[in-house]
Amino acid sequence: MKRPEHPEGFREIAAQYDAVLCDVWGVIHNGRRAFTEACDALSRYRDQGGTVILITNAPVPKEQVISYFKPMGVPDSCFDDCVSSGDATREELARRSDEKIWRLGVDSGWERDQFLYRGLDLTFVEPEAAETMLCIGLANQEDDDPEDYRETLKDGAGSGLPMICANPDIKVRIGDRLVWCAGALAAIYEEEGGSVIYPGKPHPTIYQLALRRAARARGDSPASVLCIGDSPATDMRGAAQQGHDALYVGTGLAEHGHDFKAEVAALLEKYETSARYAMPALRW
Repeated sequence: MKRPEHPEGFREIAAQYDAVLCDVWGVIHNGRRAFTEACDALSRYRDQGGTVILITNAPVPKEQVISYFKPMGVPDSCFDDCVSSGDATREELARRSDEKIWRLGVDSGWERDQFLYRGLDLTFVEPEAAETMLCIGLANQEDDDPEDYRETLKDGAGSGLPMICANPDIKVRIGDRLVWCAGALAAIYEEEGGSVIYPGKPHPTIYQLALRRAARARGDSPASVLCIGDSPATDMRGAAQQGHDALYVGTGLAEHGHDFKAEVAALLEKYETSARYAMPALRW
């Protein structure tokens, strides 16, 4: 596997690409504060005519993703539009509006996750009456463990329910902590023989949606696209599967030592994927 190139800054490669599909959590913020240099790099790229579409596995519509930006210090100048796994999940749910759905995950009551299904006129039922399972995450994101859900997931898989996984990420960094996401439950579901539909990264649906929004922002379809992200499993693998170049940044899940180049190469090999470029963090 070819090792990535290591530019000193995004400025060295930016002119090669019409559009950037940039991950959010772990690249431009950590769930608590913005990464100022990363936001500046994307703003400068846009100043030079580039288009930036933020692409995130957050299981909420883009309006909610963007609403968190201002308190963290993420400026409007660093992106043209945003697409989320929540957006792609809503499209999947709309196609299943006649089905009975069992919600599993973060605040399945209504208060937080109402944005994911608001306006779709869906029918939510108990597990025994369901035709489809919607997995949003763990009921207690910070304290639960995915293994706590194995028996419940085994029952769903045994009933033949397809699962819609609203967030394919296994973990996400919130401040200095890593917390479990819906993707961890989906992995167990597949282990138990269940079928999973993934609207988010690294699967094609979210990329197709992102490219449509890039074309709308630009007025034409981008000829050259760069994907930026911090996850080999979702961002790098998704870019490779879609045939786009990728820039890996090390501000997310990996804990890098002094030899960043060697660690990135080992990480990409572990996940059996690749990246054309790698930087410790996104900067101009």
